[in-house]
Amino acid sequence: MSYYPKSQITTNLNTNGGELAYTDGQEYIGYYWKNSKNQFFTGKTPQDKPNVKLVAITYNGDSFLTKNIATIALFPSDPDPVLPNSNSSIDILGYAKLKRIDVNQKVFLPTYSPTLPTQQDYQNGEIRRYFCKKTNEIIYLEINKETYDKLVTQNPTILYQLYLPFNLPWQLTGNKEEVYKTNKNITELTSFRLKLPMLSKYLKDDFTKYYK
Repeated sequence: MSYYPKSQITTNLNTNGGELAYTDGQEYIGYYWKNSKNQFFTGKTPQDKPNVKLVAITYNGDSFLTKNIATIALFPSDPDPVLPNSNSSIDILGYAKLKRIDVNQKVFLPTYSPTLPTQQDYQNGEIRRYFCKKTNEIIYLEINKETYDKLVTQNPTILYQLYLPFNLPWQLTGNKEEVYKTNKNITELTSFRLKLPMLSKYLKDDFTKYYK
């Protein structure tokens, strides 16, 4: 932490909420101090460690959004998120509008829910597997068809703004070596076409998964 002369800092400030947040979007309540650059840090003084950087919350006349919507929608876990303001004050309302997020709508994140093959799928010899990738991170998640459809249709009950949905036709039966090659090829083709780095690693190169 840089040294600040006493004339350049204001100490022993306190907030009961709705004014400051951590950089990941979580609301901050407690003591803080600020410097002459209008930067905010946790603690009563610079000596009151740890001094975690905080950001100011702007309202534009509306309520504090992180109380009504998933924090990840407003503050993606990106080391340098693209936000409307480049200074220390985050206009969360403007960001929500930019991402087409309805702040009055309760929304959900996709969860891991793989589609398991049925006896009918084995008779058909194929299943379709559904996935999504975080748009700003190399993070994959296998999901079910219902979640996939909501992401594709941009259903307002799910945070579609943060995810790229895709699917893979997956061979289940036949010659095992051919099944492996077929699933590997379709995975690599989809990865190339949609720019999905390390997709095979997410699948653990298990191209005969569910094979019977």
